[in-house]
Amino acid sequence: MSSSSNNRPLNELIEQDVHIVPSFTLESGVELKDAPVAYKTWGRLNSARDNAMVICHALTGSADVQDWWGPMMGRGKAFDPARFFIICLNVLGSPYGSASPLTINHLTGKPYGPEFPSTTIRDDVRIHKLVLDHLNVTSLAAVIGGSMGGMHVLEWPLCTPPGYVRHIVPLATSASHSAWCIAWGEAQRQAVTADPNFKDGWYEEQPRAGLAAARVCAMLTYRSRQSFGIKFGRKKQLQKGLEPPKKIEQVTPVPDTPGVEALTPPPSPPTHAPKELDASTAVNTPKASSTPTPSAVPTPTPTPSPLAHRNPPSPPTPIFSAQSYLRYQGQKFISRFDANCFIHITHKMDTHDISRGRPAPSSSCACARPASPAPSSCSSSECDCPSTYSLDAELDPELEADADMRAALGQLPPRALVIGVTSDNLFVPIEQQLIAAHVPSASLVLLDSHDGHDGFLLEFEAMNKHIVEFMRKEEPSLYDGEEDEGDIEGFEIQKTSLFGEAEVEGEIPGGGD
Repeated sequence: MSSSSNNRPLNELIEQDVHIVPSFTLESGVELKDAPVAYKTWGRLNSARDNAMVICHALTGSADVQDWWGPMMGRGKAFDPARFFIICLNVLGSPYGSASPLTINHLTGKPYGPEFPSTTIRDDVRIHKLVLDHLNVTSLAAVIGGSMGGMHVLEWPLCTPPGYVRHIVPLATSASHSAWCIAWGEAQRQAVTADPNFKDGWYEEQPRAGLAAARVCAMLTYRSRQSFGIKFGRKKQLQKGLEPPKKIEQVTPVPDTPGVEALTPPPSPPTHAPKELDASTAVNTPKASSTPTPSAVPTPTPTPSPLAHRNPPSPPTPIFSAQSYLRYQGQKFISRFDANCFIHITHKMDTHDISRGRPAPSSSCACARPASPAPSSCSSSECDCPSTYSLDAELDPELEADADMRAALGQLPPRALVIGVTSDNLFVPIEQQLIAAHVPSASLVLLDSHDGHDGFLLEFEAMNKHIVEFMRKEEPSLYDGEEDEGDIEGFEIQKTSLFGEAEVEGEIPGGGD
């Protein structure tokens, strides 16, 4: 089974460490033997071993935080290696180094492929905790992550001993995966499996068309209508001079991404009349006849068939910048991801529900506390609900927080910083409001961005500001005696991300003038 379109192992895209876990039992009961867990670290663990910070990556992300959150890493920034021991661990099922469908099954000596056992968000947290034990980490100052990474953030305190995680910062995520998100994931999986080259997961080469189509579909959920209107409008993609027709699509290299090419449409094929309809043969003239033709009656001039002559081939159909951008994203994705891994991780996200298997204690608060426009009120004399945050938006009934969900959120570390994006149509802001409403004394920040869900991968300066302020307030000892940090580097995007959404304008097809 091929791990990438050019047969280069995808885990080699990253310089990282790998810890082998001799035996690990998944929630399903299946045991993984010699399971690799890839991770990357920055900074050093202090003498008190209390300055560790875990960053959790999103669905198609990797352990290389510098690639996808790079502008927030550095001196004086949210992820400061001089202050924190920063760790990012690759999730199970990912093609970037941890146990996955690409891993060799010790029973068969071949890659697991589609037979790799199902894993959950909780499985990731539990196996990642074993790696932190190996690194002698005894507690975490904070766990931070967005989207699927935010799911891990919420599970970390619930899957580890009380007090192990001191603070959490979930971004653009939810307490349980919504029906909306599950449906979009299914649509993307259908695109992959519909590719005839998928072969039930036992492909030799990536099902490129299906995987690219899934990515195009996903990109529309990650951005917003407004972001496409602002970025592209109805601009047409600039194309080079017309070239002779080709049988295959032309490709152009993707900047800073060796081996990745972006599709551009081929010229429209020329249209030729069939030979039998050519004017020289298709029009029959009458044969000479012995019967004289009256001179008063003119001989009719044969009318050529409309098919006898064709106009010159038309120029290529114009391609809009929005189309070009989506094609680029699809082509970029098939060079850096694996179809079985994609299907595996999207199923993993569907399992996310922090209240699953965690029934509320019978003595817990019985108030409804739904996420509703009006401040919730409680009639229970024994209510100890710690959060007074009230929601100010109309809510889908699906997001009513039942007793189990309230109890689970109530067990999370107090004073969490919850961050959402105003234009997020995938993990809608009301889902972050629900989390903030039930985590003890939590605060909520909604980033005013038109970039949709991907705002958590693009609004670097705003996120950095809120996270730094939060950590300074909650962990002042880690900032004691700090020297003048001088000028802090800006948040400009210096290079196009491979695993994230940061893009240098002008380098991306359809991405700018």
